[in-house]
Amino acid sequence: MEDRLLVTPAPHMKSTKTVQGLMLDVVIALLPAAIAGTILFGFRSLLVILASVASAVASEAIYQKAVKRPVSINDFSAVITGLLLALTLPPDVPVWIPVIGSAFAIVIAKQVFGGLGYNFVNPALAARAFLIAAWPLHMTRDWLNPMTYEALSSATPLVGFNATGQAGLTLTQMLLGQRPGSIGETCILALLLGGLYLIVRDVIDYRIPLGYLGTLALGTWIFGKPGALFQGGALSGVFLGGAFIGAFFMATDYVTSPVTQRGRLYMGIGAGLITLVIRLWGGYPEGVTYAILFMNLVTPLIDNYVIPRYYGSGHDAKARKAAGGETR
Repeated sequence: MEDRLLVTPAPHMKSTKTVQGLMLDVVIALLPAAIAGTILFGFRSLLVILASVASAVASEAIYQKAVKRPVSINDFSAVITGLLLALTLPPDVPVWIPVIGSAFAIVIAKQVFGGLGYNFVNPALAARAFLIAAWPLHMTRDWLNPMTYEALSSATPLVGFNATGQAGLTLTQMLLGQRPGSIGETCILALLLGGLYLIVRDVIDYRIPLGYLGTLALGTWIFGKPGALFQGGALSGVFLGGAFIGAFFMATDYVTSPVTQRGRLYMGIGAGLITLVIRLWGGYPEGVTYAILFMNLVTPLIDNYVIPRYYGSGHDAKARKAAGGETR
């Protein structure tokens, strides 16, 4: 009887998962894409990855020491930010670009707001948006031909696909990453492997990537071919560009995504719709970055309207009061 009346402070439900363990799982899941990017685009891409990760970790340690906070670089969150940013950059980008970008992601988009758990947008995507605005030529002009490592002056296949509805690539080429693009976005098989690992490990909710990629595929099939409805290339729409890495590794960030299952599905659908609109009717060929950042901002609104209400509160109480019943 005494045990039944024992009162203890929260939390009353505990889990064996730790922040460090979850972050390490994400790092492991990103390794296939990083390895594939290095194989496809050569040592130059590995240098970009290492510079980005080193800058992220160093920036976090320096800032936390400067403001006299405990240094938390051993939780791997800074590693993830640097790695994610690097994988969204062109392989031939100057090395100072990822260094500045990672510092911006850690200090401005994360630590200024209080550190891990307090950032309201994904730090890596915020840094990528900053880099595109500050140095657009470095971020969109120079691409490498995979395997040959030759510089190309032409745009990525996504640009041509958005304009004509034709990818100009085989399914095998898209799955294996045999096309120009950012370091970690081209090899779909590597990204899928990492995404499935996170789902199996219960690190991410499958509803966000399902809503995102499903909406983008459906919309591309309906509107993707200029002058004709229901003839667009759905697979090309999700395999080209950064939709896969965005859906599995960026939109699923715990801090900046909804807390409910239904809310996460809504976020994925919203990000897919915005990406589709920017690609097909906007002035920028890729919309993943801005779509996810926008949905990060509306996440509190989604949580506000989707979180279930307790019985006896809110609309239930108003309904009973209108009916003349008790509201206590």
